[in-house]
Amino acid sequence: MARYEKMAIPAGAIPQATEPCWRHVVETYASEINKVASVWEAFAPEDLEYRPDPKSMTVLEIMRHQLLGERRFFGEFLGGRELAPEEVIPPGAPDAGTMARRLTDLALPRLEFIATRSTAWWLEEAAFFDVRRERIWILWRRMFHTAHHRTQLTVYLRLLGKDVVSTYGPTADVSWDGADPTVTVEAAGRQGS
Repeated sequence: MARYEKMAIPAGAIPQATEPCWRHVVETYASEINKVASVWEAFAPEDLEYRPDPKSMTVLEIMRHQLLGERRFFGEFLGGRELAPEEVIPPGAPDAGTMARRLTDLALPRLEFIATRSTAWWLEEAAFFDVRRERIWILWRRMFHTAHHRTQLTVYLRLLGKDVVSTYGPTADVSWDGADPTVTVEAAGRQGS
């Protein structure tokens, strides 16, 4: 399990799912927000305009895209109550910490929202761009998209010569006693206890 210096959303702040079979959805969304926040906070103010290629988005553009994209997914596609788009991005020239706190603040009511959804609601189809998909599919699509952009930013950290923080387990920069990454055939062949 990844080790975080701090948790944006501690375990005690994660609401219980009304239907226990959806607990994993609530916990996974909270975990994804924690991972994203830990990566964002690794950037210094001078890093926010960094882009590895002229065709790439800057660090700040990826953060803005994440905040605005989540607002759209939860508001338009899942039907949650969201702030107006112009209220999503912090005013002024936000730093990485401000953006990470905004991400967390916006995620907390979303956690409450998804925790209270029923099986029938999750399995109902809703509009998703130009197609219809089950709501659970839409949420997983959001989380995969989030993971994609988080991975972009971990690559940016490496290219900037910064430590890559732990998101799923140890990294070349962050490890601990008992960390057991699967990088050998032997490790991959272990059977469960």
